[in-house]
Amino acid sequence: MGECNAKHVSDSVTEQIQPVFYSHLNSQKRLFGGELVSWIDIVAGAVARRHSARNVTTAEIDSLQFKSPVYANNVVVLHGKMTYVGRTSMEVRVDSYVEELSGERKLVNTAYLVLVALDENGRPTPVPGLICDTPEEEAEWEAGKKRRDLRKQRRVESY
Repeated sequence: MGECNAKHVSDSVTEQIQPVFYSHLNSQKRLFGGELVSWIDIVAGAVARRHSARNVTTAEIDSLQFKSPVYANNVVVLHGKMTYVGRTSMEVRVDSYVEELSGERKLVNTAYLVLVALDENGRPTPVPGLICDTPEEEAEWEAGKKRRDLRKQRRVESY
């Protein structure tokens, strides 16, 4: 699972709070999707950096599902965690929620990103293995293996 000492999923979990301002809205008065993608990429990068203890670069956004719109004055909570690791690559899941004043969270987006750890020369470098402590983390690992195989197949097919 990696050439370095393995780390737990919980070791790199990252959460960011982002208020939505009018400058973040599109012409439909909803959060501009590109703004959300930017926030997601930042959180995924923090997760991967914490896991690998390396600088990282985003190689792929594998899946991005918009489930519900976000409006001005909403507070978005982005929750990122490691789901799968290869030799130099890491898959990170970022769930985005709108948090109500009551504290209740409504899922508005789920994204999977692939990031690569970089050495001092900007070349891919091995990352620690991943220790899954819960059935949910094990299920994410297994699903991550399937997503990795699908990504490989798409590259072969030039899709």
